[in-house]
Amino acid sequence: MTDHELMGLALEQARLAAALGEVPVGAVVAKDGVPVAMAHNTRETEKNATHHAELLAIDAACKALGGWRLWQCELFVTLEPCPMCSGAIINSRIRRVVYGAADEKAGCCGSVTDLFALPFNHRPAVESGLCADEASALLREFFLMLREKRKNQPKGDKPWKQR
Repeated sequence: MTDHELMGLALEQARLAAALGEVPVGAVVAKDGVPVAMAHNTRETEKNATHHAELLAIDAACKALGGWRLWQCELFVTLEPCPMCSGAIINSRIRRVVYGAADEKAGCCGSVTDLFALPFNHRPAVESGLCADEASALLREFFLMLREKRKNQPKGDKPWKQR
């Protein structure tokens, strides 16, 4: 599969997350252009701060490939990885990260900081902006919907906690 097709799968995962009321982020781990694992955010659903799409996809890829070293793999993710996910990318030895939308608040591939530029034992290649407009639109629509819900809720209620 091409990079664009793999990012398309990540965008499908992001849409699944949005349908669950999760922040629409999707991730795909691929080896030699073949998807090995796919995931989307489930933090709200699972009540777990570590349930980011990237971590779930990396975990599934490790299980599918039978080891923790993913040095032959690439990660496609709709949103620039955060510090936690960037650490997992370094530790799993993923060789390349391709992301869509930049994250100006928590992105660690160049937006807020660049963890991959630090002298860790592994530095993946990074490509940004693939399908960025579509990934950004999903996020904008999600947060607009969340703000609208919040406007219509009685004071003190939190719409993101109502499941």
